[in-house]
Amino acid sequence: MKKLLTPTRRGFLTASAAMLAAPAVLTGTRAYAQNPTLGVGHVSPRTGPLAGFAEADDYVLAAIQDHFNAGIENNGKTWNIEIISKDSQSNPNRAAEVAADLILGDEVDIIVAASTPDTVNPVSDQAEINEVPCITTDCPWQPYFFGRNGVPGTGFDYTYHFFWGLEDVIAAFLDMWDSAGVAKVVGGLFPNDADGNAWGDAELGLPKPLEAAGYSLTDPGRYQPLTDDFSSYINAFKDVGAEIVTGNMIAPDFATFWAQAAQQGFNPKIVTIGKALLFPSVIESLGERGDGLSSEVWWSPNHPFASSLTGASAKALAEGYTAASGRPWTQPIGFKHALFEVVADVVKRAEDLGDYEAIAAAVAGTKLDTIVGPVDWSNGPINNVTKTPLVSGQWQKEGDAFDLKIVANAHAPEIPTTGELKLL
Repeated sequence: MKKLLTPTRRGFLTASAAMLAAPAVLTGTRAYAQNPTLGVGHVSPRTGPLAGFAEADDYVLAAIQDHFNAGIENNGKTWNIEIISKDSQSNPNRAAEVAADLILGDEVDIIVAASTPDTVNPVSDQAEINEVPCITTDCPWQPYFFGRNGVPGTGFDYTYHFFWGLEDVIAAFLDMWDSAGVAKVVGGLFPNDADGNAWGDAELGLPKPLEAAGYSLTDPGRYQPLTDDFSSYINAFKDVGAEIVTGNMIAPDFATFWAQAAQQGFNPKIVTIGKALLFPSVIESLGERGDGLSSEVWWSPNHPFASSLTGASAKALAEGYTAASGRPWTQPIGFKHALFEVVADVVKRAEDLGDYEAIAAAVAGTKLDTIVGPVDWSNGPINNVTKTPLVSGQWQKEGDAFDLKIVANAHAPEIPTTGELKLL
């Protein structure tokens, strides 16, 4: 049978959820279904400054639910799968609230989340506290693991994560920069948030690997998200002759920095920013100033992987979204789809879907080829983490549209390049 929380813990958490979370809205009729129903909670930032990560949620979730409507067989019994999705509003406190609501109100059996530590970490923490299996992605593993006070060699009991790490994004950036022939003088932009503190961390972030590769990094310190003045950072970069700017920012902050850089005559030759420059909508909003900006590439139509659920290629999934929405593909599409590939695989393999321990064991035992690459928690850098491949890309304007070209792939040669780096 499903594992129950102790009365003290259940009472405390139920009271907390009642104060913090909005009433749950179920999307199905679980109590009256002929087949047993397994609930899957989903949390992502549909609104707020991180909403670009959830731009394709409606498309992905609708397609997955259509696929799940046929049911999934486990131990000779067909199970209905009900997805219940909630908006974190790009706020970590809200992410924790809706996760508690999904677990205690909707009583989901598995919870999934994506899109930066601001979403992934609070959802994972709620799942761990409540002993509910959780699968997450779209967040470098260091801010996921160490940001949750994970202990190497011990890890977590119920929460599992697949994505790349800071070592991978650093290697991908260096692969791109080394080929450019520019001065190895870098300006760093790191906000005072979970991502920025991890990327700028003196021990675990960019400073040491950049120094080892012969780059000089100027880091003027953490700025507060949604700041309106980057003058001191721009002046610091101009003083050292920075030809490369890197960091991890939300889109509004990068737009402010990039406009002020133009106003103040700062013209780096390479600008490679994580998070902010992932999305076509952001690049389009920058107009001509978007041409030539670069970022990491987690997933694209050119990735040589296919869905374990539908058999669709990465290209087919991307083209399907564009056909349905009229919008360009975005990188999170593949990872949102892959979350539910893993869920389906776990549902098929779990020894007892009425037991959280059995579901968590099935998550831990995953060895699955997905549309973002292999997901295998027996092969990871640390407990509860497995990595996916990463390359680098540059936005290049072709006619009236921007295309994200893969320009460096030394660390994931199975993903083909589609263009060459151009200096700004």
